[in-house]
Amino acid sequence: MATSMLCRRTAIFSWAIRRVSPLKSYNPASSHCGLLHQIANYNPKPLKLNLKDPYIPDRESEKTPEWQKTAKYDRKLFGRYGSSSGIDPAKLWPSHAQLEEMIAEEREWNPPLQVMLKNVEAKTKEANAKRLAREKLVAANMAKMPKMVADWRKEKREAKQKLKDEKARRERLLAEARERFGYAMDPRSPKFLEMVSEIEKEEKKKRKLMKRRLKEEQSHVPPASSSADSSS
Repeated sequence: MATSMLCRRTAIFSWAIRRVSPLKSYNPASSHCGLLHQIANYNPKPLKLNLKDPYIPDRESEKTPEWQKTAKYDRKLFGRYGSSSGIDPAKLWPSHAQLEEMIAEEREWNPPLQVMLKNVEAKTKEANAKRLAREKLVAANMAKMPKMVADWRKEKREAKQKLKDEKARRERLLAEARERFGYAMDPRSPKFLEMVSEIEKEEKKKRKLMKRRLKEEQSHVPPASSSADSSS
């Protein structure tokens, strides 16, 4: 029993010695050199990739993305690998419709020099025509300016005279209402408005009567030619 106990203590002591000895013998310089030595001796296994043959996607496979099945990607493959891509270059040429579209786009964005000069000339003519039309309009308006100013002044005088006449008429009607009813009236009252309506009707009748009398007088006046014949 004593022998087994001694063997067990010896094993524990030796294990403790092994755990402590690396910590005491630790050297940063030696560990750094060891790391560099491991990096220098690192020899990774080569990747299992076929870099010699070109990658040609399988169009029939469902795993192949759609953008690798387009004509644009075929042109890219043919430009990179040439005939080894297995792509027929005749299929990469644009169709007649695509060619016409490309030609039309080229003509639109990069026209020939003659077309550009014609466009510049047409724009210059259009600008000159607009300028001449504007100058013509300004000259015509300037020629009309004296008449326009005179008409404007006439309208202002007429409007001013109209306001003056309306004011005088309102004062006359108020004076007549005060004279008829014996007190000052509000021009917005129904009684005053009724009186104004009656006065307007009377004035209208008077105008019609005057117009009829003038016609009768003109019909009774003999013409000048008949009077001259009778005198001769």
